Amino acid sequence: MNELLGVTENFSEHGGGVDHMIAVVHWFMLILFIGWTIFFLYCCWRFNARRNPKADYTGVKNHVSTHLEVGVVIIEAVLLLGFAFPLWRERTDKFEDIQKQDPVRVRAIGYQFAWNYHYPGEDGKFGRIDRHLASNVGDPCIDPDDPNGWDDFTASTLKVPVNKPTIVMVTATDVIHNYAIVPMRVQQDAIPGQDIPMWFTPTETLETYVVCAQLCGDQHGNMRGLMEVVKQGSFDTWAAEQSAASLKRNSKTEGTTEVAVN
Repeated sequence: MNELLGVTENFSEHGGGVDHMIAVVHWFMLILFIGWTIFFLYCCWRFNARRNPKADYTGVKNHVSTHLEVGVVIIEAVLLLGFAFPLWRERTDKFEDIQKQDPVRVRAIGYQFAWNYHYPGEDGKFGRIDRHLASNVGDPCIDPDDPNGWDDFTASTLKVPVNKPTIVMVTATDVIHNYAIVPMRVQQDAIPGQDIPMWFTPTETLETYVVCAQLCGDQHGNMRGLMEVVKQGSFDTWAAEQSAASLKRNSKTEGTTEVAVN
């Protein structure tokens, strides 16, 4: 069905349920399209001027059309209450379980017109975030006085391990954006001043794009970033190297500051 709809292949653990819902809705819309087209053609034939030279002001004398409309409303309610709401509830209720599975955590920071990523470093703790420290767009705003942030590092590409839960805290520094990863079947508004979580578990290694799905300026269409899903070992090596380099750099800076003060 995805091929027929032109939808990118799913690469996330939860994406199968999303795709199933999309397929059900499209089959329903196809049935509606065929049904109402047949009804329209029937009306064109049944009420043609040559068959009815004199207008009938009484109108329809049965309730078939009313029953059809009520039936459509009932089916739509079943789709909403029986499929969409339970799917959303299951998705949101799993957030607490995901947090207990030692997920990879990263902040995605949107700005016109790119993405910046803030990783917590080897200690697994994000440094204190002070948005008043922003010096430019896309700034993660890490408080330099918080030791927890000395090993934090940033990257221009989202890199996560395969088969490992990932929580992305989405935010922005200028206007509202929308962070969307189609192969992961996730997207979330990026709102300045807020860190909003979204989560997924990649099931295969791949390289793909992340896009902005909210009109955000004249170069909105070019706001496209990269995502890499790699093996766990490769991710651990990369993250350790980035964290160590950041800790070394920030430790030197802190030492220089203390000497200058003394």
